[in-house]
Amino acid sequence: MLDRRKFIAGAAAATAMSGVGLSASATTAEPSYLELGGPQIAPELMPQVVRVKRDFVPGSIIVVSSRYHLYFITKTGQAIRYGVAVGRGELVFRGEAMVGRKVEWPSWKPTPAMIERNPAAYARYAEGMPGGPNNPLGARALYLFQNGHDTAVRIHGTIEPQSIGQSVSNGCIRMVNEHVIDLYNRVALGAPVSVY
Repeated sequence: MLDRRKFIAGAAAATAMSGVGLSASATTAEPSYLELGGPQIAPELMPQVVRVKRDFVPGSIIVVSSRYHLYFITKTGQAIRYGVAVGRGELVFRGEAMVGRKVEWPSWKPTPAMIERNPAAYARYAEGMPGGPNNPLGARALYLFQNGHDTAVRIHGTIEPQSIGQSVSNGCIRMVNEHVIDLYNRVALGAPVSVY
């Protein structure tokens, strides 16, 4: 596992070099965006191929909450950087986890803590909500586990793409639906996840 200091240095370097394309033909400072479709969000939050430190493990996910970026390490020294929304205030998740489950069009049930914090918004969903286009978890969800146990934290799509780049969730990591579908298709079960 990477220590926090090494990761932060790498994340800063990745941010500084995010405009550099990585394909053999990309030698200019033009960003190397992925054309995934979906709603328009700030350019710095659109999926891009970026350079990262070479000691990041291919297949892993790194989230830098303060910058609203999720990095999927595609190969040594390279990642796809996606924009995300993260938990607000004390609800932001930090730590090490692994992708323990992957679900297309996941169902959703607010946690008891969510219902207690905001019964007006969540009590009516106490029995859960089936997956579909109106579900808050969006098109795909990656379930984060620690020591074999579900953390209740997800990397998931959203029906509120305008929230990307903000600290607004109850602890989960939100992505534009088209972007989380792309990530879902790339990530293997058991992939390590580090959230800073």
